[in-house]
Amino acid sequence: MTTTVWKMIYLARRNPAFAPQEFPEVWRSHSALGKQCVNVGKRVKAVAQCSRVLDDALPATLSRDFDGVNLMVLADRESGNTIWNDSETLAVMRPDEPRVFADYVRNFSMLCQQHVLRGDLNDAVFAPRDAVILVGFLQRESAFVKARSAPSILPESWRMGALDKAYRMVCNTLDEAAPQGYGFGYIVEWWFESLAEASHAASDLSSPSDDLSCAWGDSVFLLTKVTHSRP
Repeated sequence: MTTTVWKMIYLARRNPAFAPQEFPEVWRSHSALGKQCVNVGKRVKAVAQCSRVLDDALPATLSRDFDGVNLMVLADRESGNTIWNDSETLAVMRPDEPRVFADYVRNFSMLCQQHVLRGDLNDAVFAPRDAVILVGFLQRESAFVKARSAPSILPESWRMGALDKAYRMVCNTLDEAAPQGYGFGYIVEWWFESLAEASHAASDLSSPSDDLSCAWGDSVFLLTKVTHSRP
């Protein structure tokens, strides 16, 4: 029986006082504060800070409006709500957020259930350092109605062209209403062996018409590299 994996995913913009090249290190310094919070260690099983790849030659389909994606694996579903009210987190981490980000983290975070569509279900769900992940935030909606069902089979549109070279594909579905502007129907991760493969896949992104239920819709795509992870 497969264990349900819960994740907190956030789509971050940096504090504009920092240059894009500075953001990964500043972000890492913020994560280090979590060591002071006992409950963070209990509630969060793993963190992968996926920083946007900075290359002007990358396809225009990739967003330049955001700076990174955080993939946070939670101990359980309850942790996704409890962590926001933890006294240590409020005292230590929240005051540091305006230094690092353009807004408070809760205002751009999404509580999700993970569904692995390709890859070993028993493989580690923790992204290693330097992993290359193309992340697609698909079908943004103005209002949350209910949690989406993950596709039972891998949609054709999610493996078209060079996207099919991804060795791991993960679909994350929101389990509750997200902050305004972050109500995406699906958050899809394509894991690649190399940056060259991922860049090629990004070049193949277009609005699919063969499967409207899994079309991109109002979407955001980021090509990222894991610049910090734990454990």
